[in-house]
Amino acid sequence: MNEPNPYATPDATVADSGVSVDVEEAVGNPWFTMWIRPRATIEHVIKTQPEHMILLLAVLGGISQGLDRATGDSLGDHMPLIAVLMSALVGGAVSGVLQLYIGGALLRWTGKWLGGKAEGVKIRAALAWSNVPVVWGLIVWALAIALFQQELFTADMPRTEADPKMLVVLIALGVANFTLAIWSIVLLVKSLGQVQGFSAWKGLANVLLALLVLIVPIAILVGLVVAL
Repeated sequence: MNEPNPYATPDATVADSGVSVDVEEAVGNPWFTMWIRPRATIEHVIKTQPEHMILLLAVLGGISQGLDRATGDSLGDHMPLIAVLMSALVGGAVSGVLQLYIGGALLRWTGKWLGGKAEGVKIRAALAWSNVPVVWGLIVWALAIALFQQELFTADMPRTEADPKMLVVLIALGVANFTLAIWSIVLLVKSLGQVQGFSAWKGLANVLLALLVLIVPIAILVGLVVAL
């Protein structure tokens, strides 16, 4: 029977979370490895520089969300393009940072109900790095703004609707941004599960619980105000 070599290089597999990942696979640029190896990437991040670039990621992710809200709310109907963009940039940056810290605190709190043991810094790292796809999606937003300008943020788009080719491009860009947003959610539940020590499904439950804790009191408060 072969005895294990006590001087051998330690195995790179990490099983602290209950899900084995090969950290060596993630060594590289997390802006790229996060897309396909989120567990290994986030494990590498928290073992090396857990706070590295998390504010930048939060701000850029918030700006992406801000642009999405500006489109959904048709802000271009009420203000010029420059004002819409400034609103998305400033408001999105602030909301991104708030999501990082308030959302991180809620995820840590509700995660404990499920047996999660991650420290706040690890949860913030998972939350921030899950923004990688939507941050890359800012390239898509830049292209869309250059092509459609004010119309991108208005309810009616007569110039675009009159040109079938532009309409196809608009739909394609919208599908691209939607896909990136969905992939960010996938990365969040996987990386959160890794740092918390449970599966992606349990990571999803952690996210849903945090949303409920945030939304239910607001809904009750709004209901009371409307009833008065």
